[in-house]
Amino acid sequence: MTQARPDIEDVALDREGLPSWLGPVVRAVDAVRPEQLSRFLPPPSGGRPSAVLILLGAGAEGPELLLMERAASLRSHAGQPSFPGGALDPEDGDPEGEGPLRAALREAWEETGLDPSGVQVFGVLPRLYIPVSDFVVTPVLGWWRTPSPVGAVDPAETARVFTVPVADLTDPANRAMVTHPSGLQGPAFLVQGALVWGFTAGLIDRILHHAGWERPWDRAKTVPLG
Repeated sequence: MTQARPDIEDVALDREGLPSWLGPVVRAVDAVRPEQLSRFLPPPSGGRPSAVLILLGAGAEGPELLLMERAASLRSHAGQPSFPGGALDPEDGDPEGEGPLRAALREAWEETGLDPSGVQVFGVLPRLYIPVSDFVVTPVLGWWRTPSPVGAVDPAETARVFTVPVADLTDPANRAMVTHPSGLQGPAFLVQGALVWGFTAGLIDRILHHAGWERPWDRAKTVPLG
């Protein structure tokens, strides 16, 4: 039986009662500029409005981040770890207003089974661009105030859902550079049996940096893709 769509109509930014360790992330969200996050910025017009959910929670090993691994059979970004997210639907509402917030929570529910009522949305980063898919992406940040069970809802779209301790993401031993198919180099993370690269890794890298969580790591270390 198809699960009923959750009620996310009243979603809004809320910073009441956030844990103190999220303070550096909140300050980074308020101060960062688009060009400090990516070299790929949205075109003056066009592109497909979309959103991703960057969900931070408190795990057994401290702060952690929710990620998913896309199914290997998909045409776009097959087998690649990513944030939950996707294109805005008409029912999500205004792309210039709260539409991206609703889309991020809706997509996370559709892909991972996440209960949106347990997520406190506390920030939105500047829009970025993914040229290969023509997505204009709004990164939405949430605090996993009340964790709920998560997993791959549709194996045809999602291979697995997993959390990564922030301590693992900041561990220099888990960091490297990869060369993208386009020829561009970018940061990567080797965590939870996955190689996180591309848009997702670039955004994680910038958040860690601007929040002051980054530890010195060897940018000469490279790993192959595939």
